[in-house]
Amino acid sequence: MTLEAGKRLGFGAYGTCLVGIVWREGLRFLHQRERFISALVRPLVWLFIFAAGFRQTLGVSIIPPYETYVLYDVYITPGLVAMIQLFNGMQSSLSMVYDREMGSMRMLLTSPFPRWWLLTSKLIAGVAVSILQAYAFLLIAWFWDIEPPSPWGYVTILPALAVSGLMLGALGMLLSSGIKQLENFAGVMNFVIFPMFFASSALYPLWRVQEGSPALATICALNPFTYAVELIRFAFWLQVDWLSLAVVSGCAAAFLAGAVIAYDPERGIFMRGGG
Repeated sequence: MTLEAGKRLGFGAYGTCLVGIVWREGLRFLHQRERFISALVRPLVWLFIFAAGFRQTLGVSIIPPYETYVLYDVYITPGLVAMIQLFNGMQSSLSMVYDREMGSMRMLLTSPFPRWWLLTSKLIAGVAVSILQAYAFLLIAWFWDIEPPSPWGYVTILPALAVSGLMLGALGMLLSSGIKQLENFAGVMNFVIFPMFFASSALYPLWRVQEGSPALATICALNPFTYAVELIRFAFWLQVDWLSLAVVSGCAAAFLAGAVIAYDPERGIFMRGGG
Protein backbone atom coordinates (compact mmCIF):
# COMPACT_ATOMS: atom_id res chain seq x y z
CA MET A 1 0.00 0.00 0.00
CA THR A 2 1.32 3.42 -0.90
CA LEU A 3 0.71 6.50 1.16
CA GLU A 4 -0.81 8.28 -1.83
CA ALA A 5 -3.32 5.45 -2.39
CA GLY A 6 -4.35 5.59 1.23
CA LYS A 7 -4.92 9.33 1.05
CA ARG A 8 -7.20 8.97 -1.98
CA LEU A 9 -9.63 6.74 -0.09
CA GLY A 10 -12.73 8.54 1.18
CA PHE A 11 -14.76 8.02 4.32
CA GLY A 12 -17.23 5.89 2.38
CA ALA A 13 -14.51 3.47 1.37
CA TYR A 14 -13.34 3.15 4.98
CA GLY A 15 -16.91 2.47 6.06
CA THR A 16 -17.35 -0.16 3.35
CA CYS A 17 -14.15 -1.83 4.50
CA LEU A 18 -15.34 -1.90 8.11
CA VAL A 19 -18.77 -3.27 7.19
CA GLY A 20 -17.20 -5.93 4.97
CA ILE A 21 -14.86 -7.19 7.68
CA VAL A 22 -17.60 -7.15 10.33
CA TRP A 23 -19.95 -8.96 7.96
CA ARG A 24 -17.31 -11.60 7.20
CA GLU A 25 -16.69 -12.18 10.90
CA GLY A 26 -20.44 -12.38 11.52
CA LEU A 27 -20.89 -15.00 8.80
CA ARG A 28 -17.98 -16.98 10.18
CA PHE A 29 -19.57 -16.87 13.63
CA LEU A 30 -22.96 -18.01 12.30
CA HIS A 31 -21.36 -20.92 10.45
CA GLN A 32 -19.46 -21.99 13.57
CA ARG A 33 -22.34 -22.67 15.95
CA GLU A 34 -20.13 -24.78 18.18
CA ARG A 35 -18.11 -21.64 18.85
CA PHE A 36 -21.22 -19.92 20.22
CA ILE A 37 -22.16 -22.93 22.32
CA SER A 38 -18.66 -23.40 23.72
CA ALA A 39 -18.49 -19.71 24.59
CA LEU A 40 -21.57 -20.16 26.81
CA VAL A 41 -20.76 -23.59 28.23
CA ARG A 42 -17.66 -22.45 30.11
CA PRO A 43 -19.28 -19.63 32.12
CA LEU A 44 -22.51 -21.58 32.59
CA VAL A 45 -20.58 -24.45 34.18
CA TRP A 46 -19.10 -21.97 36.66
CA LEU A 47 -22.49 -20.37 37.30
CA PHE A 48 -24.71 -23.44 37.57
CA ILE A 49 -22.29 -25.87 39.21
CA PHE A 50 -19.43 -24.09 40.95
CA ALA A 51 -21.30 -20.99 42.09
CA ALA A 52 -24.44 -22.93 42.99
CA GLY A 53 -22.44 -25.18 45.28
CA PHE A 54 -20.98 -22.20 47.15
CA ARG A 55 -24.00 -19.92 46.86
CA GLN A 56 -24.74 -19.75 50.58
CA THR A 57 -21.25 -20.26 52.00
CA LEU A 58 -19.34 -17.77 49.84
CA GLY A 59 -21.57 -14.74 49.92
CA VAL A 60 -19.87 -11.39 49.49
CA SER A 61 -20.10 -8.65 52.08
CA ILE A 62 -21.09 -5.12 51.17
CA ILE A 63 -18.43 -3.76 48.82
CA PRO A 64 -18.76 -1.29 45.95
CA PRO A 65 -20.80 -1.27 43.78
CA TYR A 66 -23.12 -3.43 45.88
CA GLU A 67 -25.16 -1.71 48.56
CA THR A 68 -26.31 -4.91 50.24
CA TYR A 69 -25.02 -8.40 50.87
CA VAL A 70 -24.98 -10.36 47.60
CA LEU A 71 -24.87 -14.05 46.86
CA TYR A 72 -21.77 -15.55 45.32
CA ASP A 73 -23.36 -16.28 41.94
CA VAL A 74 -24.38 -12.63 41.66
CA TYR A 75 -20.83 -11.55 42.42
CA ILE A 76 -19.10 -13.77 39.86
CA THR A 77 -21.50 -13.02 36.99
CA PRO A 78 -19.57 -9.93 35.76
CA GLY A 79 -16.37 -11.95 35.93
CA LEU A 80 -17.93 -14.69 33.81
CA VAL A 81 -19.07 -12.09 31.28
CA ALA A 82 -15.48 -10.85 31.08
CA MET A 83 -14.40 -14.48 30.74
CA ILE A 84 -16.56 -14.77 27.61
CA GLN A 85 -14.84 -11.73 26.15
CA LEU A 86 -11.41 -13.03 27.10
CA PHE A 87 -11.96 -16.35 25.35
CA ASN A 88 -13.54 -14.63 22.36
CA GLY A 89 -10.53 -12.32 22.04
CA MET A 90 -8.22 -15.31 21.99
CA GLN A 91 -10.53 -17.15 19.58
CA SER A 92 -10.40 -14.16 17.22
CA SER A 93 -6.61 -14.18 17.40
CA LEU A 94 -6.69 -17.88 16.53
CA SER A 95 -8.66 -17.05 13.39
CA MET A 96 -5.98 -14.50 12.48
CA VAL A 97 -3.28 -17.16 12.81
CA TYR A 98 -5.39 -19.47 10.62
CA ASP A 99 -5.96 -16.72 8.04
CA ARG A 100 -2.25 -16.01 8.00
CA GLU A 101 -1.40 -19.66 7.31
CA MET A 102 -4.05 -19.88 4.58
CA GLY A 103 -2.82 -16.66 2.95
CA SER A 104 -5.98 -14.56 3.33
CA MET A 105 -4.33 -12.39 5.99
CA ARG A 106 -1.62 -11.39 3.53
CA MET A 107 -4.29 -10.40 1.00
CA LEU A 108 -6.08 -8.32 3.61
CA LEU A 109 -2.95 -6.50 4.73
CA THR A 110 -1.93 -5.68 1.15
CA SER A 111 -5.19 -3.85 0.42
CA PRO A 112 -5.02 -0.06 -0.17
CA PHE A 113 -6.34 0.64 3.31
CA PRO A 114 -3.99 1.55 6.17
CA ARG A 115 -2.92 -1.40 8.27
CA TRP A 116 -4.17 0.23 11.45
CA TRP A 117 -7.67 0.53 9.97
CA LEU A 118 -7.74 -3.08 8.83
CA LEU A 119 -6.68 -4.36 12.24
CA THR A 120 -9.09 -2.01 14.01
CA SER A 121 -11.94 -3.22 11.79
CA LYS A 122 -11.02 -6.82 12.56
CA LEU A 123 -10.96 -5.94 16.25
CA ILE A 124 -14.38 -4.22 16.12
CA ALA A 125 -15.84 -7.27 14.38
CA GLY A 126 -14.58 -9.54 17.16
CA VAL A 127 -15.93 -7.21 19.84
CA ALA A 128 -19.38 -7.20 18.21
CA VAL A 129 -19.44 -11.00 18.37
CA SER A 130 -18.32 -11.04 22.00
CA ILE A 131 -21.07 -8.58 22.98
CA LEU A 132 -23.70 -10.85 21.44
CA GLN A 133 -22.29 -13.77 23.40
CA ALA A 134 -22.25 -11.73 26.62
CA TYR A 135 -25.89 -10.72 26.27
CA ALA A 136 -26.87 -14.31 25.54
CA PHE A 137 -25.20 -15.33 28.80
CA LEU A 138 -26.92 -12.51 30.71
CA LEU A 139 -30.26 -13.65 29.31
CA ILE A 140 -29.68 -17.15 30.67
CA ALA A 141 -28.49 -15.69 33.98
CA TRP A 142 -31.72 -13.70 34.20
CA PHE A 143 -33.65 -16.98 34.45
CA TRP A 144 -31.31 -17.79 37.34
CA ASP A 145 -32.55 -14.63 39.13
CA ILE A 146 -29.32 -12.77 38.42
CA GLU A 147 -30.15 -9.29 37.23
CA PRO A 148 -29.09 -5.67 37.83
CA PRO A 149 -30.96 -3.45 40.29
CA SER A 150 -32.68 -1.80 37.31
CA PRO A 151 -33.34 -2.95 33.73
CA TRP A 152 -31.18 0.00 32.68
CA GLY A 153 -28.21 -2.08 33.80
CA TYR A 154 -28.49 -4.02 30.56
CA VAL A 155 -27.99 -0.72 28.74
CA THR A 156 -25.24 0.78 30.88
CA ILE A 157 -23.20 -2.41 30.61
CA LEU A 158 -22.94 -2.04 26.82
CA PRO A 159 -20.17 0.63 26.78
CA ALA A 160 -18.23 -1.38 29.37
CA LEU A 161 -18.50 -4.48 27.20
CA ALA A 162 -17.28 -2.50 24.19
CA VAL A 163 -14.22 -1.08 25.97
CA SER A 164 -13.27 -4.32 27.72
CA GLY A 165 -13.81 -6.26 24.51
CA LEU A 166 -11.49 -3.90 22.65
CA MET A 167 -8.78 -4.39 25.26
CA LEU A 168 -9.00 -8.19 25.34
CA GLY A 169 -9.33 -8.44 21.57
CA ALA A 170 -6.32 -6.17 21.05
CA LEU A 171 -4.33 -8.31 23.48
CA GLY A 172 -5.21 -11.43 21.50
CA MET A 173 -4.31 -9.65 18.27
CA LEU A 174 -0.94 -8.64 19.69
CA LEU A 175 -0.23 -12.21 20.82
CA SER A 176 -1.27 -13.63 17.45
CA SER A 177 1.44 -11.59 15.74
CA GLY A 178 4.09 -13.73 17.44
CA ILE A 179 2.48 -17.15 16.91
CA LYS A 180 3.89 -18.81 13.81
CA GLN A 181 1.75 -21.96 13.64
CA LEU A 182 -1.67 -23.07 14.81
CA GLU A 183 -0.07 -25.90 16.77
CA ASN A 184 1.60 -23.37 19.06
CA PHE A 185 -1.59 -21.48 19.79
CA ALA A 186 -3.06 -23.70 22.51
CA GLY A 187 0.12 -23.71 24.57
CA VAL A 188 0.53 -19.95 24.40
CA MET A 189 -3.10 -19.29 25.27
CA ASN A 190 -2.96 -21.55 28.33
CA PHE A 191 -0.24 -19.31 29.70
CA VAL A 192 -2.40 -16.23 29.08
CA ILE A 193 -6.09 -17.05 29.61
CA PHE A 194 -6.03 -19.00 32.85
CA PRO A 195 -3.50 -16.85 34.76
CA MET A 196 -5.37 -13.70 33.73
CA PHE A 197 -8.71 -15.15 34.77
CA PHE A 198 -7.76 -16.71 38.09
CA ALA A 199 -5.40 -13.92 39.17
CA SER A 200 -8.17 -11.33 39.09
CA SER A 201 -11.29 -10.28 40.94
CA ALA A 202 -13.50 -12.42 38.70
CA LEU A 203 -14.07 -15.16 41.27
CA TYR A 204 -13.26 -13.47 44.58
CA PRO A 205 -12.94 -9.91 45.88
CA LEU A 206 -9.44 -8.58 46.22
CA TRP A 207 -9.77 -7.97 49.95
CA ARG A 208 -10.15 -11.71 50.46
CA VAL A 209 -7.11 -12.37 48.29
CA GLN A 210 -5.20 -9.80 50.35
CA GLU A 211 -6.02 -11.70 53.53
CA GLY A 212 -4.79 -14.98 52.11
CA SER A 213 -1.81 -13.86 50.01
CA PRO A 214 -0.63 -10.23 49.75
CA ALA A 215 1.68 -11.20 46.89
CA LEU A 216 -1.18 -12.65 44.87
CA ALA A 217 -3.29 -9.58 45.65
CA THR A 218 -0.54 -7.41 44.16
CA ILE A 219 -0.51 -9.55 41.02
CA CYS A 220 -4.29 -9.24 40.77
CA ALA A 221 -4.03 -5.47 41.14
CA LEU A 222 -1.54 -5.36 38.26
CA ASN A 223 -3.67 -7.59 36.04
CA PRO A 224 -5.58 -5.54 33.43
CA PHE A 225 -8.27 -8.22 33.35
CA THR A 226 -9.16 -7.28 36.93
CA TYR A 227 -10.06 -3.79 35.78
CA ALA A 228 -12.11 -5.16 32.88
CA VAL A 229 -14.10 -7.24 35.37
CA GLU A 230 -14.64 -4.28 37.70
CA LEU A 231 -15.62 -2.00 34.81
CA ILE A 232 -18.32 -4.50 33.79
CA ARG A 233 -19.38 -5.06 37.40
CA PHE A 234 -19.90 -1.36 38.13
CA ALA A 235 -21.62 -0.73 34.79
CA PHE A 236 -24.03 -3.61 35.38
CA TRP A 237 -24.92 -1.91 38.68
CA LEU A 238 -25.44 1.46 36.91
CA GLN A 239 -22.18 2.96 38.16
CA VAL A 240 -18.85 3.97 36.67
CA ASP A 241 -15.48 2.84 37.98
CA TRP A 242 -13.31 5.62 36.59
CA LEU A 243 -10.01 3.95 37.51
CA SER A 244 -10.99 0.76 35.71
CA LEU A 245 -12.20 2.76 32.71
CA ALA A 246 -8.87 4.58 32.48
CA VAL A 247 -6.80 1.40 32.86
CA VAL A 248 -8.84 -0.63 30.37
CA SER A 249 -8.89 2.19 27.80
CA GLY A 250 -5.16 2.77 28.16
CA CYS A 251 -4.34 -0.93 27.84
CA ALA A 252 -6.62 -1.24 24.81
CA ALA A 253 -4.80 1.62 23.06
CA ALA A 254 -1.39 0.19 23.99
CA PHE A 255 -2.22 -3.37 22.87
CA LEU A 256 -3.71 -2.16 19.58
CA ALA A 257 -0.70 0.07 18.89
CA GLY A 258 1.58 -2.89 19.61
CA ALA A 259 -0.42 -5.10 17.24
CA VAL A 260 -0.26 -2.49 14.46
CA ILE A 261 3.50 -2.28 14.87
CA ALA A 262 3.88 -6.07 15.08
CA TYR A 263 1.91 -6.57 11.86
CA ASP A 264 4.00 -3.96 10.04
CA PRO A 265 6.39 -5.90 7.76
CA GLU A 266 9.00 -3.15 8.05
CA ARG A 267 9.02 -2.80 11.84
CA GLY A 268 7.14 -5.73 13.34
CA ILE A 269 7.54 -9.47 13.58
CA PHE A 270 4.72 -10.49 11.25
CA MET A 271 6.84 -11.00 8.17
CA ARG A 272 9.88 -12.21 10.12
CA GLY A 273 7.63 -14.80 11.75
CA GLY A 274 6.99 -16.39 8.41
CA GLY A 275 3.45 -14.94 8.02
